[in-house]
Amino acid sequence: MSIYKRVLGKEFYHLHPMLQHKYELLSSGTFSGSGVMKKIKGGPKWLYPMFYLGAKWKLLFPESGENIPFTITNTSRCGENGERQVHWERIFYFKGKRRYFNALMSFDQSQNVIKDYLGEPPLFYSDLVLKIDEENRSLRIESKGQRLVFGKREISLPRFLQGLAVINESYSEEKGVFQITVGVKNPLVGWVFYYEGEFKQDELDEN
Repeated sequence: MSIYKRVLGKEFYHLHPMLQHKYELLSSGTFSGSGVMKKIKGGPKWLYPMFYLGAKWKLLFPESGENIPFTITNTSRCGENGERQVHWERIFYFKGKRRYFNALMSFDQSQNVIKDYLGEPPLFYSDLVLKIDEENRSLRIESKGQRLVFGKREISLPRFLQGLAVINESYSEEKGVFQITVGVKNPLVGWVFYYEGEFKQDELDEN
């Protein structure tokens, strides 16, 4: 059973069948897709040094633009402690360079949340809360309780320093694509990072 199905329980079956397929596949396999991000934008320019630093950890980046090619690869694997993990590799293909927004997720049974380590090696940690919009069978993911990661140490961040994410993912039957919006917002600065677009599972593109 995938970590996402475990955290959602019976509500998992309220997702669109294609979203069920994507997240159930991550119980022991790999999901890969490709598409286009219609819009990518970052925060104010004075944050760019942080973005350049984040790019080295495959986390944030300073570039923005429209109609940027995109690939996603989600791979299920077993961690050193035996827990089931899912590695997220998201690549944005700007002209002459690749930028990443990577994460490693696992399931916290005691709190019934997804543990999300962002960056490689990880720089930030967040609890992820999953919710389902039953009207359009979409998935909403919200980050909570962010911490800064220093090797094996983690330091809780005050809310005014946190960049909390909201992800909305749905499936369009009319277009036959997954649709995604991701926004990271800070209480003081406002939007720090945002992208929206759509993609298809790679296997489906071959037919």
